[in-house]
Amino acid sequence: MTKIAFLHTGAVVIPPVMELARELLPGATPINYLDDRIVADLRDPVLAESVPQRVANLVESAKAAGADAVMLTCSSISQLAAPTAERAGIDVLRIDEAMADEAVAAGERIAVVATLPTTCEPTAALIRERASLAGTDPRIEAVVVDGAFEAVAAGERETHDALVVAAIERAAEAVDVVVLAQASMATAAEKAEVAVPVLTSLRPGITRLAERFARG
Repeated sequence: MTKIAFLHTGAVVIPPVMELARELLPGATPINYLDDRIVADLRDPVLAESVPQRVANLVESAKAAGADAVMLTCSSISQLAAPTAERAGIDVLRIDEAMADEAVAAGERIAVVATLPTTCEPTAALIRERASLAGTDPRIEAVVVDGAFEAVAAGERETHDALVVAAIERAAEAVDVVVLAQASMATAAEKAEVAVPVLTSLRPGITRLAERFARG
């Protein structure tokens, strides 16, 4: 049986990832690995240096547990996928890659909305990477929503969503597509009233993962 490891930086993402895994990967066994200090430590110049090794250690653990592939569910560490895969000798996939491809296909004006700057820049970099492969050069506007991360960390989901929705609706006035850099922002995407697509990473990412294994 196929075994897929999901590597998370926040526990809030685990339930929706598992729901989608059951729906889209019914024949696979999921394993979850969590380091919920990574996002905070990326903002510390000293502790940030430890993150690549910590991710590598978790990927090695997944490999030892028999995982056929590892999927990173946090955009803040997406850039570690390729070097970690090469080092560990196992496929390490990015859950936000499919979303980035959708954004590139949607238009030349893209807004990346995040609640942390440590997530905003990696997402923008991924979009630029995928755009280059597609032969396009989009204009990317980065928007960091002040106070939203602190709100959700304090358990104030409604405040978080209200701040993110307001940011989405402002950004949508001048772009072709809005990209939400964090999976935890998905609830806000459902509430925004805009005329352009608002993209999140979980369903496109796990759909692509399922297609990959379906092809063998």
